[in-house]
Amino acid sequence: MGMVYADIELINAAEKEMAKRHIIGSEEIKSIRVNMLVDSGAYMMAINETICQQLNLSSKGKRKAQMADSSVVEYDVVGPIEVRFKNRDTVCNALVLPGDCEPLLGAIPMEEMDVLIHPLRQELIVNPEHPNYAQLKMK
Repeated sequence: MGMVYADIELINAAEKEMAKRHIIGSEEIKSIRVNMLVDSGAYMMAINETICQQLNLSSKGKRKAQMADSSVVEYDVVGPIEVRFKNRDTVCNALVLPGDCEPLLGAIPMEEMDVLIHPLRQELIVNPEHPNYAQLKMK
């Protein structure tokens, strides 16, 4: 199977909450559409520094991550970020990769949105067993 990409909308969830409380106007909520690599082998979502700056995300600390070559690298963690794909959404944190590295949609936000990789079509799809809503597993 080749690499799978999906158009994902990312929204600064903290600003969305501030707008809900009428602290800022809804036009001030930062959002961006990003073509992300869908990587079910990565746990968390990862964005790059450019996306982080465009969304004006706050640092929540640092976290170490083991890379594909087994090296361990420490990254900033930012959030909260609302992630939207078709009729699905979730809120999560993200690791910040340096520069303009390719952003990744990892397994945790995929599970929370109940989306799947369709291997034949090589695309991200909503779970056909639950086309109208996300259904999580609790067992």
